[in-house]
Order: sequence, then C-alpha cells, then structure tokens
Amino acid sequence: MAAFAAPLRAQALLPVPSGQPVELADVLLDNNPGELWIRFRFIAPKIGDQAGQIPYDVVAIDMEHLCTILAVPYVESRQITPARVIISMSDRPIAFGTSQPGATQFFEAYRLRDSRCIWEEF
Repeated sequence: MAAFAAPLRAQALLPVPSGQPVELADVLLDNNPGELWIRFRFIAPKIGDQAGQIPYDVVAIDMEHLCTILAVPYVESRQITPARVIISMSDRPIAFGTSQPGATQFFEAYRLRDSRCIWEEF
C-alpha cells in the first residue's frame, strides 16, 4: 500500500501529445516495493483497445511526456530521489491496489537521470 499521498491534485486537463483528455488523479509515494517509488496516476477516459479508443502505443508517448513535464519537476522541487517513477492511466477512477472488471489501465516505469525519464521494463 502507498506510504502516503503527496499534496498534488489537478482539476484541469493536462496537455499531452495525443491531445486526449488527461487529468491527474493523485500522486502516491510508495515504499512497499522496498524502495521509494512515486506513482502519478491519471484518468484518461478515451484509452482502450477498442475501435475509436486511444491505444497503448499512443498512450505510451503521452506517459513519457507526463513523466518529463510533471514528474521531473515534482521530484526536483521536493528534493526526493525515487528508485522508480510510475506513470499510470486508467479510463476511470480506480482505488490504488485494486482492479475493476472492464476497466482499462496502462502503466510505465521510469528511472530519473539528469532530469530525464529513462524507460524501465517491468
């Protein structure tokens, strides 16, 4: 479970390369994997694998962009050093650590080095 929720919440949609509507749901600092991970959780109602939805390959570009424009400044301004930054998107609000049948969720993990997001394979 997450150690605590960090005080970052957004009401406005965030700009991403795909142009899809994306809203920050919450930011969690998590020590449960044995090291500090920071999780940025987003709601992106148009993602999915069905016709007319935004597929993973497009969403992956948006997630890297969000890591760069949001996660890097957040971490630097708070002077924290996470082992991993996790960017996740779901098509609806889902409580952390739970699943919801029929929901779409995409995740990416990054290391931060020299103010850059370096993709990590899960």
